[in-house]
Amino acid sequence: MVSHSSEGPHGASGPGSASSAGALPRSALLALWLRASRLGDDDGLARMLRAVQRDDEPHVVSGALGDVRLEDLAGAWAGDTREVVALAPAPGDVTGVPPEAAARATDAGECVVVTASSGSWALVPEVTEFGSDLEPGHLVTWHVTAVGPWSTRVLGALGSLAEAERDLRTALLLATRALDELDVARWRDDAAGAIADLRAGGAPAWQLPSSVAPRAVQVLTQAVRLRAIVDLATADDGGSVNLWQADQRSTALREVDRASRHAVGAATLWIASS
Repeated sequence: MVSHSSEGPHGASGPGSASSAGALPRSALLALWLRASRLGDDDGLARMLRAVQRDDEPHVVSGALGDVRLEDLAGAWAGDTREVVALAPAPGDVTGVPPEAAARATDAGECVVVTASSGSWALVPEVTEFGSDLEPGHLVTWHVTAVGPWSTRVLGALGSLAEAERDLRTALLLATRALDELDVARWRDDAAGAIADLRAGGAPAWQLPSSVAPRAVQVLTQAVRLRAIVDLATADDGGSVNLWQADQRSTALREVDRASRHAVGAATLWIASS
């Protein structure tokens, strides 16, 4: 569910903060805004930059399209994006990622693949942290690589949004069972509150274009929350009695993560009608 908070990206860390657990990935936000039909109208470009950059320093772009600001590249693509998707690869599972960008995208854990009139491109964010725990900062460089035609392969690999939604329901059951068995609230004082926040949280409305279908937003936000819960649950073996139990739980949580990562792609994939 999307929160209707009107607050911007600054202030206390929350779902709109680039550094908070359960925040929407930069790549997913960029993909959603590039597909927005009125990106170039009114203050659309400014809203996109505010949503994608959040509390980061202004993003820059490097690679096949030269060294420019993200603002410049997004402005050039406004109204010209024909296909776009955000993908969340992991070691051993680079489903849908063009091979030209697979290594870098896997290291980053995310990428955007875009087709415009100028060609097809993969954008992978490199995030450098600076500052302190109290005042963290992020420098973000999007590395651009030219890629071949990709949308047919991605569509076949990820399936439909309805399929992703069904897989997420199954994954949620697995995650809930694994968390109950791990009894994280018992062995980590901060876990119960963190999990409750992740289960109830959502993307603030200012981050999302109004043209994105509510069903896609729901699938995306649920997928991101599940991934954050998996990260929390796999930080420790918790209440595992033996190695076999720990391995069974780890296997279940890996499946939850796989379904969640694929759902990010299904929720952000957009192909313009011809």
